[in-house]
Amino acid sequence: MRKITIKKILSQKNKSPITCLTAYTKNIAKIVDKYCDIILVGDSLGMVLYGMKSTREVKIEQMILHGKTVKEFSKRSLVVVDMPYKTYISKRIAYKNARKIIRHTKCDALKLEGGKNIAEIIKFLVKKGIPIVGHIGLLPQTSSNFKLQGKNSNQRKKILNDAIEVSRAGAFAIVVECVVENLAKEITETIKIPTIGIGASRYCDGQILVLDDMIGLSDFFPKFVKKYSNLKRNIELSVKRYVKDVKLRKFPFNKNIYK
Repeated sequence: MRKITIKKILSQKNKSPITCLTAYTKNIAKIVDKYCDIILVGDSLGMVLYGMKSTREVKIEQMILHGKTVKEFSKRSLVVVDMPYKTYISKRIAYKNARKIIRHTKCDALKLEGGKNIAEIIKFLVKKGIPIVGHIGLLPQTSSNFKLQGKNSNQRKKILNDAIEVSRAGAFAIVVECVVENLAKEITETIKIPTIGIGASRYCDGQILVLDDMIGLSDFFPKFVKKYSNLKRNIELSVKRYVKDVKLRKFPFNKNIYK
């Protein structure tokens, strides 16, 4: 099994679509690792696993805990870990926290949200040998308005410029979230590094979704999510059958008992 490298991801620009999903645990990582180019240990784990109201509540210790687990059980995919809110507010703080995450998780790269405003921080980290994935468009860590981005000319200009600045700063890929289709297309055609879309059209170089959303385990189903299964329903049915069997003393049965 050949390990996917940053060089491989870069080579897929305009050639082969990049596949990416989130993972936060051992069992999910082992499955996703068989198929996806990139596994993102996203700070979305705050809401998905812990019931937090936003990603702003996620701490670096949680990202390290889950990042370490996912990396340990991922042999093929490129593992990227989100830097949580306010852990990269300056070059010095960003470098300290980035080193801490990489040292403890052994991940392949880190992801930062922001455009021109963090370009110098990205540039600094890359010069220090830390691979970076950017994130533009809708920014969950700082956005108060979770709406489609790029609908007016000012937004379009800013987001496109953000993409250019992050690319120039040395990021090897950029997540483009919730922007109008023609803007995602323009960004992808303008910058030389791969774009990975989430709610950003088929024109991106790759796609990412939160796994819990696409398998029907969460209650979050925006327009850009395709529901590939209904795992929540399957789990519920299994729990109901188990409870019924216990109540009727049908479980444990002979084959489930040590003698």
